[in-house]
Amino acid sequence: MGLKEDALNYHSRGRKGKIETGITKECKNQKDITLAYSPGVAEPCKEIARDPSLVYEYTAKGNLVAVVTNGTAVLGLGAIGPLAGKPVMEGKAVLFKVFADIDCYDIELNAKTPEEIISACRMLEPTFGGINLEDIKAPECFEVEEKLREELDIPVFHDDQHGTAIVSAAALLNACEITKRKISEIKCVLNGAGAAAIACAQMYLNIGVKRENLILCDSKGVVYKGRIEGMNKYKERFENDTKKRTLAEALENADFFCGLSVAGAVTKEMVKSMAKNPIIFAMANPDPEITPKDIMEVRNDAIIATGRSDYPNQVNNVLGYPYIFRGALDVLSRRINEEMKMAAVQAIAALAKEDIPESVTKSYDANLSGFGREYLIPKPFDPRLLLRVAPAVAKAAMETNVARKKIDIEQYVDHLESRLGVLQSVTRKIKRNVIVANRSSGKKIRVVLPEGTSPKILKAAEIVRSEGICEPILIGSIPKINELIKENKLEKQLSGIHIIDPTEDKRSDKYSSLLLEKRARKGLTRMGAYELITGDHHYFASMMVNLGEAEAFCSGVHHNYGDTLRPALHVIGTQPDKVLAGIYMLLWKEKSIFIADTTVNIQSNAEQLAQIAIQTHDIAKIYLKEQPRVAMLSFSNFGSAKHPESEKVCKATGIVKKLRPDIEIDGEMQADFALSSELLERSYGFSTLKGPANVLIFPDLTSGNIAYKILGKLGGATTIGPILTGMKKPVNVLARNSDIDEIVNLITFTVHHVQNGV
Repeated sequence: MGLKEDALNYHSRGRKGKIETGITKECKNQKDITLAYSPGVAEPCKEIARDPSLVYEYTAKGNLVAVVTNGTAVLGLGAIGPLAGKPVMEGKAVLFKVFADIDCYDIELNAKTPEEIISACRMLEPTFGGINLEDIKAPECFEVEEKLREELDIPVFHDDQHGTAIVSAAALLNACEITKRKISEIKCVLNGAGAAAIACAQMYLNIGVKRENLILCDSKGVVYKGRIEGMNKYKERFENDTKKRTLAEALENADFFCGLSVAGAVTKEMVKSMAKNPIIFAMANPDPEITPKDIMEVRNDAIIATGRSDYPNQVNNVLGYPYIFRGALDVLSRRINEEMKMAAVQAIAALAKEDIPESVTKSYDANLSGFGREYLIPKPFDPRLLLRVAPAVAKAAMETNVARKKIDIEQYVDHLESRLGVLQSVTRKIKRNVIVANRSSGKKIRVVLPEGTSPKILKAAEIVRSEGICEPILIGSIPKINELIKENKLEKQLSGIHIIDPTEDKRSDKYSSLLLEKRARKGLTRMGAYELITGDHHYFASMMVNLGEAEAFCSGVHHNYGDTLRPALHVIGTQPDKVLAGIYMLLWKEKSIFIADTTVNIQSNAEQLAQIAIQTHDIAKIYLKEQPRVAMLSFSNFGSAKHPESEKVCKATGIVKKLRPDIEIDGEMQADFALSSELLERSYGFSTLKGPANVLIFPDLTSGNIAYKILGKLGGATTIGPILTGMKKPVNVLARNSDIDEIVNLITFTVHHVQNGV
């Protein structure tokens, strides 16, 4: 199907439109109804009547934004009216939710005049924490926003103006840096005098463009001093004392062109006349003022941005407004002021200079090589925008005294990560703890990476090294690794990194002799030992860890699980009082659980099962925010079905209670009872579990392995693992084909285990 058919089907299939409402509290019984509505609801009502600020405590106002339009300037469609504009407003609500977890209602008004829009928004103020004005034509939009900002005590933001201005200003700052220009010296030409263009002109002055170096053009030509035709008070602010009268004349020797007008407004000849390394932002939608193809035919030194996603450097408002509102809402800001907008500009520009996570590159077909001519600003699906822009905006609101609420910015970033998902929240917390511990001890944890010739491993090594998580050691052919480092442009980041080729390393003879001692009675010969040490990098890595020449190793991206684990077992071995087991941490937005054994023991006896439960509990205690509650799972509930398998689980539970009375544990029990304290209390009130279990111990490998995979695929869980427990030294096996983020996460967890003696 074509775009038209796809779009119509997208909007009409299933539940019509793109948004729905949901509830945030349970409403399953009469008590819930009593609390949600009458008579319980009277209590928060009385509290708010006593202190109006408590509306943010007891209602959704603080996370609710109205997207308001009268449909007079909808996208590139013009004055199609509020009804036809509704799909766009629904779309805006979707983006607010997806990118910043902000709830929205779209409000389409039958309003013909600015006064009617202002009056409607004035009456909406008690409901919403902020108002996003959308698709209101100029110059009426300026009057509406100015008046509402004066009258209302909540943030009002016209995204058509300021969104484009903020994002394009970030791109302009970076383009000037790349072309070695000073922002105060560039000659700037804007074509278009609508809402976005006027806001862009003002923002460019704010970031340092000199007024005399800025020329604004509209459909009648240059906005020059003394012009009468087609003028209004908003254009008058940007009158230029110049003799130039046409866009073509204005572009001669110009450094920067910003287009917010119509397709075809700029010709190749105009582009030819611009200064060296011209910066050209042709942002008319859906078709730019001049295509990148036409620009490059006459100027291969140009830096180009458009409003389209099929070209590099898309100036997309979604890089700004969700996070600007997020920061404003979270400090209960009364408005969005110029300082908050400038903070957003700087945060967006700075993020473009950071390394791009693989989670972002995987979302795009293009090869994203990082900061440069084709990467001036981040991509819309970069989750770090929330963590950079919202805190910058919140901080600016507090510093300029428009915030009602003061927050700790570092704690706020943690809170924002939980909005992205519990995975980001947990991994960031662990990463921070690891880095702080490294700095405190002054010790670099050494982690051996046997798959040194993997580009994924090299990129992960660069990340963990640059962030101060550990000092990676690469194993493999030194020429091959150096060649890959060069190909992946990691020379600077991995300069001086320790690379070992076992075939050339003088320790290989010593290591093979030690391996022979361990495995001589397992059929290993001297030659066989040497071949394993020099040919299988996992044996060399295991020997390094075993002898204290490194603290841990991680591998498995390109190897089977057993092939990675077996050398570690042969060389390092398990702790005599523990059981080797594989643990997964499963994460949802509101909760996390640990499950075991998922990867190692096909069948465990009662004693082994008890030890697995103890080890899993102790690891869970490090990561869970709450007390670990261990459920020993079975098909039986407390003897309801007599069978050797259920009796084994019951016996294991008793062993744990005897060995570790500090552990909250019970079993044998079925999974639904383990996860529902209400169900457990109703049927088995004697259970020693004081809440739903968050550590699940499966009776065998089959059930544990199947469960974590089903929960990951169908249950929407994010999985971290497998985390190995029971080894003498920290070793972790990566899931085959792990991506870079997953590799970095497991290396970080491994270092954390080293630091905590797990």
